[in-house]
Amino acid sequence: MRVPLGARVPGAALGCAALALVAAGCGSSSKSSNSTSAAASAPASTASTTPAASSEPGVVISVKHNKLGTILAAGPKHMTVYLFEADHGGSSSACSGACAKAWPPVTTSGAPTASGAAMSADLGRFTRSDGTTQVTYKGHPLYYFVKDGDDGDAYGEGSKAFGAGWYVLRPNGSKIDDDEASGSGGAS
Repeated sequence: MRVPLGARVPGAALGCAALALVAAGCGSSSKSSNSTSAAASAPASTASTTPAASSEPGVVISVKHNKLGTILAAGPKHMTVYLFEADHGGSSSACSGACAKAWPPVTTSGAPTASGAAMSADLGRFTRSDGTTQVTYKGHPLYYFVKDGDDGDAYGEGSKAFGAGWYVLRPNGSKIDDDEASGSGGAS
């Protein structure tokens, strides 16, 4: 059957409309999958960033036993931590620049926690001039020593560098000085 030009044929119109919907659906499908992908990735990155910042665990301050006795350590590797005698009070650090490269501050992105004989009540933190958060113990900003490679090392004990002494700490927050390290006694 031949349909004259311009005659209305509901089936043909319906076929064209269906074809148009399929074409639009295909275009919209790729658009929606792109926007779905973008939408799916946006919440995922936001969700992983926001909770991580608020629930990220802080560094653990613990104790360990070595040739110096029972001393403070930090982090998963239980690295020896030090106090710097040039620091006065637990709200700032006298060690930055080259000093902080040799004596990296013990930093945290969450609240620090205590383990073993280390006391939670003795922990604190402050914001350094570079924006990082440094951990304190009994008011002493804590540092690592760059030459310590594993949990048995305490090579910085008794060093004099950057204008003052560097000492390992006991769990009570007092320093272990050169006399004690060499076995002569003498608490400080």
